[in-house]
Amino acid sequence: MYRLRYMNVDDKLAHGARSALRRHGLAGATLERIAAEAGVSRMTLHRRGIGRPELLRALVDRMVEAERTALWPALTAEGDAASRLRLALEAECAVAEEHLDVLEAMDAAARNDVFHAEDGLTRSEFVEPLRRLLTDGVQDGTLRSIDPAEDATVLFNLVGHTYRHLRSGHGWPSARARDAVLRVALEGVRAR
Repeated sequence: MYRLRYMNVDDKLAHGARSALRRHGLAGATLERIAAEAGVSRMTLHRRGIGRPELLRALVDRMVEAERTALWPALTAEGDAASRLRLALEAECAVAEEHLDVLEAMDAAARNDVFHAEDGLTRSEFVEPLRRLLTDGVQDGTLRSIDPAEDATVLFNLVGHTYRHLRSGHGWPSARARDAVLRVALEGVRAR
């Protein structure tokens, strides 16, 4: 299970790192720029033992927590599973939007560490809510799924990666990207 590891990076430093990422991209987000954005000296970062990897990991930690928090209401909402799945996938897009700069800054190794489980699926903390909703949907007749665990991984990645790519790669507005991705994703699991 993914664990929060860099809780020692306070909000001021996290804000500075995100600001530097937005302004300069990963390659240009130097410690000097991050420190300046945070309103501290580079030496302060050095004394605390905080470098770029620790700052990026702290931002990822915050994104992971936001994902967990955002998906919870969909699990506890009223209504059928198909409606609640839409809420969950909308929440996934909202978290991706909120953390687009962090997602774009992560390299393949960081993405693998955060998202991938050893069994080839996505880590349960990300997909368990989707798996539960798919299982509920099969039971209430609003969704179809042969393998809810695998389908949850596919949905999570389909929505998250495609949304991010349409926003960053194609420059689509967030509502257009969200609506297009969800239209295709939900049609794939909706019971006929």
